[in-house]
Amino acid sequence: MVTKKQIIDRARNESRTLLTEVESKDLLRQAGINVTDTRLATSKEEAVSVSRKLGFPIVLKVASPDIVHKSDAGGVKLGLKTSKQVGKAYDDILKAVSQKYPRAAVHGVSVQRMARPGVEVIIGMSRDAQFGPVLMFGLGGIMVELLKDVSFRIVPLTGWDAHEMVREIKGYPLLEGYRGQEPVDVSALEELLVKVSAFIEHAPEIKELDLNPVLARSDGVVAVDARAVLEESDW
Repeated sequence: MVTKKQIIDRARNESRTLLTEVESKDLLRQAGINVTDTRLATSKEEAVSVSRKLGFPIVLKVASPDIVHKSDAGGVKLGLKTSKQVGKAYDDILKAVSQKYPRAAVHGVSVQRMARPGVEVIIGMSRDAQFGPVLMFGLGGIMVELLKDVSFRIVPLTGWDAHEMVREIKGYPLLEGYRGQEPVDVSALEELLVKVSAFIEHAPEIKELDLNPVLARSDGVVAVDARAVLEESDW
């Protein structure tokens, strides 16, 4: 397994602050945070091989430190059910990205099995000049930009902080099981918030962090996408 130091040193050696999804998830996994198994493929053949090992359906995403919004770049393909679809999607992603971002450094394509649906939430962190790292929680996916239904706490978080954060958002009834929907494991969400807080507390190199979306279900929580940004001042 690539260590936290190796991941950060590699980014610094390449003079970049944005970690790829694969790198970001590697950091989180080492901190005991549940993320989808995501692997980097540097060729179409490798993407197909990894897909067969992980199992269909598959999600492919461009892995580039220069592209923040992967979907807008045509860099995301969902629900791929066969090796043929994976191969075509790999080529389509690279073609779309090269046309929209011809100067972007592309490491390859991340490959992950498509996760079961759940309530999408977001956990984010940014560093305030006065208060230091501040953790955010709210409804995830596109809803975070549309509704801006979020809560904040200063790191480090206690279990009670996490308990309050989850219940402060207006969308909390969705987590309880709104209109017959299955309730999610709220205690797992609270535990995740505490784990992210602990990770941030011991990672001063991280300037920003986004886990979006995190899928919350009755059987637990899993982050299906992640993005970490390094502090420039630490270079």
